[in-house]
Amino acid sequence: MVRNLRRRDVLKAAAVVGAGAALAGSKPAAAGEAQEAAGLRQVAFVGTAHVHTPGFVNTVKQRKDLKTKYVWDHDAARAKKNADQLGAKVAADRKEIWSDPEVAAVLICSETSRHEELVLQAAAAKKHLYVEKPLGMGARDAGAMAAAIEKAGVLFQTGYAMRGDPVNLFLREHIQKGTFGTITRVRKSVCHSGSLGGWFDTDWRWMADPKQAGVGGYGDLGTHGLDLLLWLFGDLARVTASIHPVTHRYGDCDEFGEGILEFRSGVVATLAAGWLDLADPLSILVSGTEGCAYQVSGKLYFQSKKVEGADGKEPWTKLPPRLPHALELFLDAVGGKTGLPLVTAREAAARSAVMEALYQASAGHKWVEMK
Repeated sequence: MVRNLRRRDVLKAAAVVGAGAALAGSKPAAAGEAQEAAGLRQVAFVGTAHVHTPGFVNTVKQRKDLKTKYVWDHDAARAKKNADQLGAKVAADRKEIWSDPEVAAVLICSETSRHEELVLQAAAAKKHLYVEKPLGMGARDAGAMAAAIEKAGVLFQTGYAMRGDPVNLFLREHIQKGTFGTITRVRKSVCHSGSLGGWFDTDWRWMADPKQAGVGGYGDLGTHGLDLLLWLFGDLARVTASIHPVTHRYGDCDEFGEGILEFRSGVVATLAAGWLDLADPLSILVSGTEGCAYQVSGKLYFQSKKVEGADGKEPWTKLPPRLPHALELFLDAVGGKTGLPLVTAREAAARSAVMEALYQASAGHKWVEMK
């Protein structure tokens, strides 16, 4: 299952082994109409550059309720490799996918710089969309994609899987209940040793090229933590950050950073992220006037005056069940399940806008006010 396949596992395994206007003249097909009667949904991969693609290929192969009909990539060898694994056809032209009424949904795992063109075309063709994070290079393209997706009325999902983690579900529940009192201080950290281990030296080199990825190490991992913080605490007032390269293994691509986020609620959070950490033991801290919770090496410690037994001395294990991975939720939704907790296109666009603001703040040594 995807939820058990971490990025470092993907990388180690890999080491061993026109916009919507271009569709003028082709008739968009309602997603999945042709195969509804048979109960089998068909999907297509549009771009397979992302490091998570191998895990997604494995997930789709394991599903009994759908199959992959096409794989397209601007890199023909990459398209063939993934198509062979999926038993799918290589689409020489994306229009073949857009015009096929049997294709209900597309998984866009391309370089981020290609997202806008691909997403606008897919939305115009009324295909449900899983777009690997981040949605856009910044506020402009992400906003345009969100608007097109909303206008098309199709399903959308992206890879913010931290929302389904039991600890994060627990924190959200108790934040909303007021268990922590007035929350003043929050810390989130999402780090690994990718630069130190050369994880982006070969197949995934584009991910360390901000011209293609939109971000470097800070934004790559930080977008996960950013989504979680916005999901937990709501709208931002202003942000600042300090983001830098260190080893220069990937030229001037940034490798780590620290951000400060001031929320309109008064909560102040810090966000650490990057590719330079041998360990990342303290993943989250939430501190308030009546409670405190922090996760160390996967274990949650919880103290609150409002919850019996919450003395913070032993790991807290009364947690909700883990949700399926973000991709699994999307595929379930494509299959007809309703009421699933999908990330909205507008939420995904907001994360791209805030990350862009963090980079602008770092470059200008300033605070950036959020709209």
